Amino acid sequence: MKERHKEVIKEYTKTIIIAILIALFIRTFIVQAFKIPSGSMKETLLIGDHILVNKFIYGVKIPLVRKTLIPVSEPGRGDVVVFIYPMDRSKDFIKRVMAVAGDTIEIRDKKIFINGTHYEDGHGVYKDTLIQPRSLQPRDNFGPVRVPDGHIFVMGDNRDQSYDSRFWGFVNLEDVLGKAFIIYWSWNKKAGSVRWDRIGDIIR
Repeated sequence: MKERHKEVIKEYTKTIIIAILIALFIRTFIVQAFKIPSGSMKETLLIGDHILVNKFIYGVKIPLVRKTLIPVSEPGRGDVVVFIYPMDRSKDFIKRVMAVAGDTIEIRDKKIFINGTHYEDGHGVYKDTLIQPRSLQPRDNFGPVRVPDGHIFVMGDNRDQSYDSRFWGFVNLEDVLGKAFIIYWSWNKKAGSVRWDRIGDIIR
């Protein structure tokens, strides 16, 4: 009876260890869950949205050193990406890719220009009618600057309330964790209720 009990414990332990290893593998290389803590991506993403991020789409990276082991693709203009915040590497940020390596980006009175052509991505939200001069801050007037190789330029969809590449610079491709693709849960803390209509929404 004692031997049987030991065998059961051994099997349970083995199953739990395998399950943990599979979960770690999936989280490290394939899909990871994130929670939206701020309103910088309104109206695409709201505070309290819980999202899944595809980590495989931009290649398999070696953990810690962040080197790409198996390249798959690179972030494209319009992608919503999660990345390691360059100014504090203990934090993850989520923004939209506005320009990629080789692009020249400029902002004139809130209007975005990519390589000299006006760019309207359809996702930007502007709620502040005041236009800030370049001498005061880069929010509404910025550049032109060229995105260096191996980097991207990102902005939040809530353009007047986003701390992004306009303020702190480019994101290294090695620091991109993945592409956000679906909202799997959404909690409205103020109302104390679930946003059922957002669950299952594809992030575009």
